Amino acid sequence: MTTSDELLELGVHTARDAARLIQSGAARGVTVAATKSSDVDVVTESDRSAERLIRQALLDARPDDAVVGEEGDDEPGTSGVRWIVDPIDGTVNFLYGIPQYAVSIAAELDGEVVAGVVLNVATGHEYTATLGGPAQRDGVPIRVRAVVPLAERLIGTGFSYEAHQREIQAAALLHLLPRIRDIRRFGSCALDLCGVAQGSLDGYLEEGVNLWDHAAGGLIATAAGARVETDQGVGGRLIIIAAPEAGFDEFRSAIAEAGYLAAPPA
Repeated sequence: MTTSDELLELGVHTARDAARLIQSGAARGVTVAATKSSDVDVVTESDRSAERLIRQALLDARPDDAVVGEEGDDEPGTSGVRWIVDPIDGTVNFLYGIPQYAVSIAAELDGEVVAGVVLNVATGHEYTATLGGPAQRDGVPIRVRAVVPLAERLIGTGFSYEAHQREIQAAALLHLLPRIRDIRRFGSCALDLCGVAQGSLDGYLEEGVNLWDHAAGGLIATAAGARVETDQGVGGRLIIIAAPEAGFDEFRSAIAEAGYLAAPPA
């Protein structure tokens, strides 16, 4: 029987191999290979080569598993395990040499995420969790920050690469910002969720994320004591919301009042 610990071990080893490949690519110089949703939403050759390595390693070890990733076609499987892969979460940071980009690998078992690793390629910090187990950074347990008043909370967020979506998000931010300590935009959903997990952020929200952005980081944040939910954002896309469990409802209410969430159906 497949265990979450076994899946995590494979994910960790694979993430480390991918990180070494990405580091070698950075040493040779980073160039844009293509764009996606807009001219500023970039893909590098390292994104592509890292995902190829990850897919190959996972399927060599477990050929009956499914794989879904940001840069390649979905691979069907029959085992009940599906791997969710983002080879470089934070590609623009990678392009600019900003040390905030990560390999993110999660494993689902029968539709539920049971293992996840987020490895910051630039710093080497490695975040891991299994369903029902502890969240760890470099093998040391981590925990969310104690809940503070809303006005004292530092919140992470991100913005779309599409101009119209940015306008919508900026309008909501104008209403939220006076109610909190401040906003941070670090550029990696996976690492922002790990920031909530380790207490360096009091919350995180972003509209327009994909499953591979948040699958591993969401499990890690949850294991560290956060609540992580998705909803419909005001721009019509999926929004992810994360905060320590005890302060989640107040945070969600604040972002709803700020205009981040779509209006409920009449």
